[in-house]
Amino acid sequence: MNQQKYIDDLNEIKEMMNKSSKFISLSGLSGISAGIIALVGAYFAWINIYSETGYQNFDRALLSWEQLIQLLGIGFITLLLAVGFGIFFTRLKTKKAKQNIWDSQTKRLLINLLIPLLSGGVFCLLILLKGYIGLIAPLTLIFYGLALVNASKYTLTEVRSLGILEIILGLIATYFIGYGLIFWCIGFGVLHIVYGIIMEVKYKS
Repeated sequence: MNQQKYIDDLNEIKEMMNKSSKFISLSGLSGISAGIIALVGAYFAWINIYSETGYQNFDRALLSWEQLIQLLGIGFITLLLAVGFGIFFTRLKTKKAKQNIWDSQTKRLLINLLIPLLSGGVFCLLILLKGYIGLIAPLTLIFYGLALVNASKYTLTEVRSLGILEIILGLIATYFIGYGLIFWCIGFGVLHIVYGIIMEVKYKS
């Protein structure tokens, strides 16, 4: 009896330490909303740019300023909406659990996420300005996956798995360069939705 109580106490201490060292308030709804927004953004990118060009390859093809502004605008709005909904749903979850959304764990998570994410963003922008639009989808998938893997040690293990899948998808998309937008939809759209559903079911977030 005493041995079982000792084991239970150890498990409780381990759980408390895990909670104090990791950001565990990620909401499954954040992933689902990000996936849906990504699919909508990809649709607008297709009808405004990709459907009218032959840039889905390795060839150097400079975008017009109008097309470049449209593509960057779609990307910025998509990112803004995804982040906005992500913060909204995460705040709801932390409020429900009576936790603080901004603490040392959140800071460590964001720092490790943003270093590869911002580096990749600048690199992709330079590639885009050079006209290699076919590489944008694979590179964004790869850098996003690296960012998730890098930040996963400060949050749930499912984030690492998602990151690895994004990297693999990005590498495959690099080979099938003409289908980058499709792989982008799978990575940022479908995988996020599946990830969100799994989080909702597993953690009842």
